[in-house]
Amino acid sequence: MPRTPTNSKAGLLLSLGGSAVAVVRTVKQLRRTRGSQDKLTTANTVAGLLPLVTSALIVLRRLRRSKKRA
Repeated sequence: MPRTPTNSKAGLLLSLGGSAVAVVRTVKQLRRTRGSQDKLTTANTVAGLLPLVTSALIVLRRLRRSKKRA
């Protein structure tokens, strides 16, 4: 039976920080592409942003669950 990974609070916070930096960088890229009026590049940037936001939300959920258990 596979073990459930146990994540430390520090590891989760580092993961959240990394996700936040990636989201900020992608939002800056989105602003640049919108200024160039290139719809395909803008769509590509938005598609790349969705997994970053999803991963940040998953980490937040894990942090909230670990907070409730403590």
